[in-house]
Amino acid sequence: MATLKDVAKLANVDVSTVSRALNNTSYVHPETKKRIFNAVKELSYHPNILAKGLRQGKKHTIAIVVPRISYAVYADMIPAVTQQAEKENYQCIICITDDELEKEQEILSRLRSGLVDGIIITSCGGNNRILRDISAEGISVLQAIRKQDENLSSIIPDYYSNAYEAVRFLYAKGCRNMGLIIGNLAIHPYLERYNGYMKAVRELDLEPMFVKEDGEPSSFEYGLVCTKKLFEQHSNIDAVLASLDIQGLGAQRQLKLMGKRVPQDVKLISLTGIQLGEYLETSMTSMEIPAREIGQEAVNLLIRDIETKDSHKSVKKLIYQSTLVERETT
Repeated sequence: MATLKDVAKLANVDVSTVSRALNNTSYVHPETKKRIFNAVKELSYHPNILAKGLRQGKKHTIAIVVPRISYAVYADMIPAVTQQAEKENYQCIICITDDELEKEQEILSRLRSGLVDGIIITSCGGNNRILRDISAEGISVLQAIRKQDENLSSIIPDYYSNAYEAVRFLYAKGCRNMGLIIGNLAIHPYLERYNGYMKAVRELDLEPMFVKEDGEPSSFEYGLVCTKKLFEQHSNIDAVLASLDIQGLGAQRQLKLMGKRVPQDVKLISLTGIQLGEYLETSMTSMEIPAREIGQEAVNLLIRDIETKDSHKSVKKLIYQSTLVERETT
């Protein structure tokens, strides 16, 4: 494996000159720089980022902590995070919590021991104190997709507006009895969807109709069970709002089992879509969140925080708007 000394020897310059050229820390004559980069190319030289990071007090590594990579939003976001990180010469560690408090706590304990410079996390919400301690210790922390702690930086979709605008959209379509499938209100996105839905139905003088179960909300079965329960409680429902695409799939199946035609009898919309809806047999209308853009900007925000020398770093909060994409279910 080629070293910095090998590059310097081939380019006929000092090692310090090679270092200045590659790091762009001070002026190097263009012709000299050209020889150095030709030598780098010829020798297939790759700088040891880890060793450099140790000298500078950085590892050039960030962690992505998410509930599951099988969730559609993370399947879309994580590749964008890793690609953007690589552009900035950072590597990624992907950690899966299964939304379990103790598992997330164990992962954070390992990460704070010096493995990473920063953490992008979708937290279950029970480890806020640990995350604040990690941030205070100098490891940058950014909440993505969920904002569970106001004291930490975050980048999230506007879940409140997603639900609010969806109700308004369905109302314009003639719907007056709209049922919402929701999850654990202790988790920020579900609470925001619930609040946005309640705001809209109250403004329109409609009856709130919502349901949640104890099962895993990010599942086909959850949408199936909750849709059945909605109709058991309110037989006149003419629209179903699913919090997630996967719930919407379950709702669509349950409506078919009950003999309800979509969209003639019941309209259906997902409040958190990521293009999955367009590939279904009956394509699903959704509020599509920009998961890739969120992932890319999360890396940019985190790295800026990692590399700033200001000891009093400000808390940053970014909210991304979704796009309503109408398809066959409405």
